[in-house]
Amino acid sequence: MSSTIFQTASRFGAFPIALMAAAVLMAGPAAADPEFDFQVGVASEYVGKGLGKSNGEIAWSGQVGVSQGDFRATVFASTAELSSGADSEIITTLGWAPEAFGFEWDFSVMNRDLPGTAAGIDSNYWEYQADVGRSFGPVSARVRVNYTPDGFAGTEEAWWVEAQGAYKITGSTKASAAIATRRAHGGADYTAWNIGVKHKLTDAISADIRWYDTDEHDLGDSYDGRLVGALTFAF
Repeated sequence: MSSTIFQTASRFGAFPIALMAAAVLMAGPAAADPEFDFQVGVASEYVGKGLGKSNGEIAWSGQVGVSQGDFRATVFASTAELSSGADSEIITTLGWAPEAFGFEWDFSVMNRDLPGTAAGIDSNYWEYQADVGRSFGPVSARVRVNYTPDGFAGTEEAWWVEAQGAYKITGSTKASAAIATRRAHGGADYTAWNIGVKHKLTDAISADIRWYDTDEHDLGDSYDGRLVGALTFAF
């Protein structure tokens, strides 16, 4: 299943972008060798920005990445089932994650593409994202701001602002909660939140169980509350 996802990603041009980014990373200073990572996952539903994106169906995902120092490039792809006809979502990311002033920063440029979307619907768009976080012993906090100048379909510019807190229960178990608000021109405005626990079963396998919900159930099934379980395999 994951090979099918990445074939789809390659067909829509995400891989060439990532490969060029990887070449840039590897051409950088020789002080640090590039590191590669691969992940595959399965979830009871694919969720993005608090909304269900696979119509209650199981979603398969995969990710490839390369990093060097504070820089990284990744391609993530997941199966989906949207009313627009899209059957997958592909996210290509270039990012820089330095540490400064006692905080962890993360600045990203992302391209989102939804293959299978009906003709005439704008299904490819860019996002610009900034995170800042800090840890205090077992407690960590993060604030995220995501901006889209021209979003999916008829959505024009949109903002997603999220605050997250987490508590490390043990070395392999972490509980976290987040709340976010979305404001968009030509799209839906809503508040979303989630709460759950992530546990590392082994060094390579992680399980996450999480409740997602929004304040706009009247906007459709994707805005309803849902319990989502996920497994991720890293290698």
